[in-house]
Amino acid sequence: MIVYGTGYSPFVRKILLALAEKGVPCEHVPCMFHAPDAGFRAASPLGKIPAIDDGGFRLADSSAILWYLERKHPSPALVPTDPQALGRAVWFDKFGDTELVGKLLVPFLERVLKPNMMGKPGDEAAVAKALDTDLPPLFDYLEGQVSGAFLVGDAFSIADIAVATGFHNFHLAGAKVDAGRWPKLAAYVETIFARPSFVAAHGARKG
Repeated sequence: MIVYGTGYSPFVRKILLALAEKGVPCEHVPCMFHAPDAGFRAASPLGKIPAIDDGGFRLADSSAILWYLERKHPSPALVPTDPQALGRAVWFDKFGDTELVGKLLVPFLERVLKPNMMGKPGDEAAVAKALDTDLPPLFDYLEGQVSGAFLVGDAFSIADIAVATGFHNFHLAGAKVDAGRWPKLAAYVETIFARPSFVAAHGARKG
């Protein structure tokens, strides 16, 4: 299986994490949005990352790919079977993608991506807004949702992948979850980051 997309992207890391958890080998081809690589464009007609080519089967969008991987490689399961747990896992996948990650990426964009990769000055006012205004309500919500090692039930799932992966970019920007204000969330993030799959995926962040 070929996985297209830079490992700096939380959405690409979702796929690398799932593959690592399932023990499925892959060829990682780092590339940015709209890269001219012919294989990538065939797999992602809109030029978005991640995309995969699995023996000629091509697919883009991190959530769609996660569901495909779950059906093709069902063990270990990353999607709960209990109806309520399944609903929560799907919700957290959506919450991570649409509500959380974009705000977690602001410090990374302004402190890492712009100055180091785009040759542009970062905007610390935007960082301050993310840290002081936009992220605290989301952290408050997650603090109330963390009740154990995992977000849903007693097993690692797509919920943990989708929510935790963006915190890597957050850390790369020199930001941390305030353990005094959000102790359960801070401990949860550190616990998830210690998983071998996260360690492996974080090492594949370049490109």
